[in-house]
Amino acid sequence: MGFDIRLPIGFLFISLGVLLSLFGLVTLQSPIYERSLGLNINLVWGIVLSLFGLVMAYFARQSRSRQVREEAAPKTSRN
Repeated sequence: MGFDIRLPIGFLFISLGVLLSLFGLVTLQSPIYERSLGLNINLVWGIVLSLFGLVMAYFARQSRSRQVREEAAPKTSRN
């Protein structure tokens, strides 16, 4: 089995997204969002980063399970 870079990248984006979302939730009524027309940019991008990380982790798990299934399948030779 090879090393799949999607898994650690997925966990990195998930953790950064959660941290950014938490910061957005803590500063929900803060005046810092007046410059962004009242849109909580930290919360929105935290959710986007978390979703991207989940997609990366999902594809890494799918690839790994497919490799395990291929290795476990009986090898038949045609002669």
